[in-house]
Formats: sequence, C-alpha cells, structure tokens
Amino acid sequence: MRVGIIGAGVAGLATAKTLLQAGHEVVVHDSAPDVGGVWSRTRRYPGLTTQSAKATYGLSDFPMPKDLPEWPTGAQVQSWLEAYAHEFKIEPHLRLGVRVLSAAGDGKGWTLTLSTGGTDTVDKLVVANGVFCEPAMPVFPGAADFEKAGGQILAGTSVHSADIARGKRVLVVGYGKSACDVTVPLSQEAASTDVIARQLLWKVPRKIGGVLNFKMLLLTRMGEALFRYHRLRGVEKFLHGPANPVRRSMLNSVGSVSVRQFKLEQLGLVPRGTMEGIVKGAIGLATEGFFEGVEKGTIRVRRDTTIVRLSAGRAELSDGTVLPADLIVCATGFRQGVPFLDETVQQKLFDERGNFQLYRQILPPGVDGLYFNGYNSSFFSPLNAEMAAVWITAHLAGAVPLPGPEAMRRQVEAQLAFMDEATDRHHSRGTKIIPFSLKNVDEVLDDLDLNISKRVRASHWLNPVDPSAYRGVTPALLGRLRARENVLEDA
Repeated sequence: MRVGIIGAGVAGLATAKTLLQAGHEVVVHDSAPDVGGVWSRTRRYPGLTTQSAKATYGLSDFPMPKDLPEWPTGAQVQSWLEAYAHEFKIEPHLRLGVRVLSAAGDGKGWTLTLSTGGTDTVDKLVVANGVFCEPAMPVFPGAADFEKAGGQILAGTSVHSADIARGKRVLVVGYGKSACDVTVPLSQEAASTDVIARQLLWKVPRKIGGVLNFKMLLLTRMGEALFRYHRLRGVEKFLHGPANPVRRSMLNSVGSVSVRQFKLEQLGLVPRGTMEGIVKGAIGLATEGFFEGVEKGTIRVRRDTTIVRLSAGRAELSDGTVLPADLIVCATGFRQGVPFLDETVQQKLFDERGNFQLYRQILPPGVDGLYFNGYNSSFFSPLNAEMAAVWITAHLAGAVPLPGPEAMRRQVEAQLAFMDEATDRHHSRGTKIIPFSLKNVDEVLDDLDLNISKRVRASHWLNPVDPSAYRGVTPALLGRLRARENVLEDA
C-alpha cells in the first residue's frame, strides 16, 4: 500500500521505518525543515533536554550514542533522529517543509492538499503530528498596549536563544518542565527573571538524595505499579491492597527528599498535596540550576498567581503585584489538534468533551484507513511509538484480532473515564498515558501475541526498562507476515 504519514518526529519516523521494512510505499510530510518534531531546530528552546535518561529514551534497534550525556540536549536528540532516518533509509521518503493543509478520505483512500499547492494521494493515513505541536497561548488583556510599547510575548518553543533576554525584564509563565528549563538560561542574560506559577508542581530530582538516579524509581515497572491502574494484576494487587501503606510511603518519601534537597520550605516553594498526587498534575523532572537560581535570587517564583492585565512595560498579577516586564515567555502547555481532517472525520474522532477516541491510542473506531501514532505521550515515548508502529503494520496486514466497533468504543470510553480519575482530567484530551506507559506497550503487544518474555519483563521491575529488550518484536512480526504471504502464494 501507499501510506501517508503526517509528521517526521519520533512517531512518524518509527512508523515509516517499520512500514518500509514491511514492503509498503511511504511518504512523510512535515512542515519543519528537519526531522525531529519537538526536537526540531525550529522548536528547540535553550535549556531543552530529555526528561527520561538516554538509556530509556531510545528505540529498540537504535539506542542513543554512548558518548551523549545522561539527559541529552534537544540538538543531540535531533541529530540522533537524523541518524535514524539515514540508517533505515527513510530520507528519500521525507517531504520536509511541506504542510498538509487538508486530508480528505473517501473510504478508498486519502487526498492530501499540500502547502506547495499540489496534492498527494495515499491508500492509508497515519497522523503523527504530535500532541505538542501547537502551543497553548494565554490571552492577556492589554497585550496590544504591551506590544505597542515594544514588549514581546512569545511561546516557549519560539525562543531559540537566550540572547533574546539580554538586559530585559523577563516573565516566564508556567511551572512545568519546559518553563523551568527555559527559565535557567534566560535568567543568566536577563536583568530580572520572574516565574508566574498558577500552581506549583512536584519536581522529581534527577538524583534522589544526590545519589539514586530517578530512573531507578520511576522508569521501572515497579515505579509504574506504584500508581493504581484500572486493571490490577499479580504484585499490583498486593501493592494496592495489603501493602498500600508501604506503597504510599515509597512515593511520598520522594516528596520529602525533594523538599530537603531543593530547600523548598526555605524558598516557600513546597507544592500543595503529596508526591502521590503527582500524576494529577504533571510528573516533572527538576531542572538543573532552577532552585539554585531561586536561592541566589536570580530567579523569583510568584506562586499561586496569574497575569490579569498587561500595559506598557508592566504586568499586573492576580495577587495585586505589579511587575516591570519587557519579555513574556509562555510555557503553558500545548493544544492537541488535527485541523487538516475534515468535519465528518472529526465528529467521529472526538467525544463530547473533545477527547480523542483512540483504541490503544492508535485506531479511531468507525474511521476507515486512519491511524494515529505519538498520541501516547509517556516516559518511554520512542518505545511506545515504535510498538504502535508495529501494531499499525500488523493491522494493515489484517493480523490484529479486534473486537467490534462498539466494543472498541466502550473500551475507549472506559480508558478515558479511568484517566479522568487518575489524572484529574490532566491527560491532554486523552493523549497522555503517563504514568501507565508500559501498560500501553503490554496491551499493544498482547494484541499481537508479540510481547517480550515474562522473565525479561520481571527484570524490569527493579531495573530501568531497556528499549533494546524489544529489539526482536519488529523482526518477529515481519517474519510472521512473510510466512503468511508465502502460504497464500502457495495456495
């Protein structure tokens, strides 16, 4: 088949590679001039690093180079993905700098209208544009007056150099990982740097107590099992039953360590609630230098506040504080959208609250020939995307046993209802699966009867998950599909 892929980030590249190996014709469109998606040079902000350690943020058959630091920079990740595209001969199939304006399906295929003025026709379509593709920008009253007087308001992904802050009075809006990441380099150039935090979030130390790498706690199957899934198995039943007090203590002890390690009480930055509730907001890795900057006074955090009005050179906060401001950087999250899909498809795609209805985070029930990949944001995003690519390849071959459309919808509704409760609806319209990343991998591979051995999965309970453990999954599927093809040819 000829398969179109929208997006050349991790998910798009992994899908292209797997489909090409299965013998499909592939074309990948991306509006950026380079591969990488969130890691593209057009979107990288200063201070950007991976949240997961390099050993876990990898693809099964293409780990990150050993000479990279523990948490690679955005530029290093982008170079790694360029090498991946070269290694697996994806480059000839890339159409970079080309935006898909619309995608219309007729049940037989899809017609893509492109920014170049032309069109492209494909049999099947994979949406891999990413759940972090469009910054969610606040609307500030008085913004026009602020900008008329020379002030700037930018999304975090539009800041590509800390030089833009030199000598300026900077306000960073947000308190997630990207907000804290970009704050540190900006504060080194700015006249003043204030972080406007509507809500403080718990930050996990990169090294807990300065010793234990956080991947040993949260990037293991045990770490994932500390959070209650809606289908408990084996040891999980014990953890959330008789051992519940121990489980809660394990999680909340990380919060206690964070308070001490970052001097949060002295800085007035202890978040509300406990570390156990971290998933209801966002699981954030602490940015190196952030709390040190707060302690030195080069970074000031205005907690539990928002900007209510702007004027020439000034920002008024909800607590009545008025701050001088020349540059406002908004690191306030992202919108998840697919504006290129026509209204008929979108009506089937979303529920009444605007959540994506995707079986296994991949398949929209009732829409023929359409798949999603990368709509499974997790600590192991490359691995989740790679296994989703395997699932898509199997489905194209008719090798995925599925329930009927209504049964699939019920499962999707049940998953969304669970994530509503587990994350207090902070699941990015159903596209964030943290902290249940490996649950998704297991479900996807169990559909195909291709999961890795129980012995290897057991080793990942106490050791960080190694993506290379899944190296044999794609070859196993391809071998199975070739065997089927040979049987059909013989018949």
